[in-house]
Amino acid sequence: MRGMIDWFAHNGVAANLLMLMIIAGGILATFSVREEVFPEIELDMINIEVPYLGAAPEEVEEAVNVRIEEQIQGIDGIKKIQSTASEGMGVVMVELELGADTRRVVDEVKSNIDAISTFPLETEKPIIRELTNTMQVVDIAVSGNVDPFTLKKITDQVRDELTAIPEITQVKVASAPPYEISIEVSEVALRRHGMTFDQVADAVRQSSLDLPGGSVRTERGEILLRTIGQAYLGAEYEELVLWTRADGSRLRLGDVATVVDGFEETDQYARFDVAPTMMVSVFRTGEQSALELAALSHEYVEQAQARMPEGITLTIWQDSAKMLSNRLSLMLNNGLLGFLLVFVVLALFLELRLAVWVSLGIPISFFGAIALMPGLDVSVNVLSMFGFVLVLGIVVDDAIIVGENIYRHQEEHGDGMRASIEGGYEIAKPVVFAVLTTVAAFAPLLFVPGMMGKIFRVIPLVVIPCLLFSLVECLQILPAHLAHIPKRKRPGPWRRFQSLFSNGLKRFIQEVYQPFLEIALRWRYLTAAVGVATMVITIGLVASGRPVFRFFPNIEADFMAASVTMPQGTPVDTTSDAVEKLEAGAARLRQALLEQTGEDYFLHVSAAVGDQPMAQRGGGPMGPTGGIASANIGEVVIELLPTELRLFSSEELGTMW
Repeated sequence: MRGMIDWFAHNGVAANLLMLMIIAGGILATFSVREEVFPEIELDMINIEVPYLGAAPEEVEEAVNVRIEEQIQGIDGIKKIQSTASEGMGVVMVELELGADTRRVVDEVKSNIDAISTFPLETEKPIIRELTNTMQVVDIAVSGNVDPFTLKKITDQVRDELTAIPEITQVKVASAPPYEISIEVSEVALRRHGMTFDQVADAVRQSSLDLPGGSVRTERGEILLRTIGQAYLGAEYEELVLWTRADGSRLRLGDVATVVDGFEETDQYARFDVAPTMMVSVFRTGEQSALELAALSHEYVEQAQARMPEGITLTIWQDSAKMLSNRLSLMLNNGLLGFLLVFVVLALFLELRLAVWVSLGIPISFFGAIALMPGLDVSVNVLSMFGFVLVLGIVVDDAIIVGENIYRHQEEHGDGMRASIEGGYEIAKPVVFAVLTTVAAFAPLLFVPGMMGKIFRVIPLVVIPCLLFSLVECLQILPAHLAHIPKRKRPGPWRRFQSLFSNGLKRFIQEVYQPFLEIALRWRYLTAAVGVATMVITIGLVASGRPVFRFFPNIEADFMAASVTMPQGTPVDTTSDAVEKLEAGAARLRQALLEQTGEDYFLHVSAAVGDQPMAQRGGGPMGPTGGIASANIGEVVIELLPTELRLFSSEELGTMW
């Protein structure tokens, strides 16, 4: 250890090169590290959905869910099976064992379900997929008091324009019913023309299609033949010919049926600021940056709003990248504040140049950790930013201890090189063990099993590199820099000003701390008894439940949500009435707050019937919490003013609502 400190102290160029390599590596890594809201993890869960339209939950359970459970429960690697039967849909959630081969289990589940031959004929093909935590970045609300066809057309246009942006790859439309052309056949008309329902269905199936007809070779080249008969509009379906007689008379579909060109009959719809709305969600995939996607979405909304028809409004809604941006700002602000505080305190009590080099321990440690992030598969996310904020107060401690000890030796004999070597070596072992014990405290988070372990492993993968690089900085780089600080023989103005603080600290140590320490050492059994008594009292308080345990603390939110769940089978109109009451209550509260404070506390109000988007998205990094679209559920979500602009907390506002 002494040899290493001695070598770096005498080779300042090597120490500076090491420092520059760490900083350069961190700067280069910032261009390649991923930026996401939450870390991407494998959820180790398989979702199986089987639509059974028109069936009651009891029928779905008996005919679908139970048969799936019986067929897959013996597969090796499955830990738990949880199924939900609702009107028209059966959902089975499969949780896998730790370390199970996900692809193998998925393949076995698919083959076993495909082997089930006893599903009712009315069920549709099972949908089997491995759950991933694809994170939504922003929603864009397309709202306006227009007919549903116009709103859907504009929403699809917004989706296509967003997808056309090279940096954006995954965009989905939500809260919008899919297009559907329904054919309502008249039984009387069928009897009149001597046809059956199956004959009409077969005629439609065979008439509405495009068929390749081969090719014809000519002197000028090859001509491809193709019959164009696919119908896309309701009017085109009405013209489909069901049969043609020898006398030339024809029976068209419109003669025996009513063709409705519209949307699928669904109990889902949404409103945004009272106006009908459809949502366009932008997702982050691969190596894309959540912050960049959010910025592009904001830019698109600003530019596209001018092209929208009158009455159509585009609004950014639920921008989850704000959370990451706020955490980044917090880390940068705390880092800058910590750097300045360390610099000011050391400059007041020790030496100005010593304060500069010791304070540099913070950015050097951070850059070193950032340089390793791509290799450790760690992204810039809210958890890794939390790790940086957490370790901020620890990394500089080592440099302060080493720097202060070197400064003490320099004051004794005035030789900077000797002081750096002796002072660094004297304190090296305590510093190394202090860092290693802290590393040991965070290391167990790397081995936490299950989904929570995959999430929280990010914290030690940030904290531990920061600590190790702080050790490199204080034992190799710092002694080389402090070795060349000369001892001032004649104190200048700053030194005289600084002596007021340093001499005051010395007096406190000699007159207060040292006598108190001597008493504590003289009465060592009493000192030990006080320590044991403090520990016993602490354990007793924890065991009594006085300090309330919360795995995640309650934090101030910028959103309020109220969900409605009616009994199964409740008509959608009844659910809609309940949602409208929540909206009316929000409107009254909004007006009351406006009169009381003069501020509009509500930025936007979103309402959904037949769905609970906020509740289902509440799973965050652990995936969706479940929940199936149904006529008996609804939700109202309010976006509030930022916390610093409000007199009331979100919890108080929720109670008022």
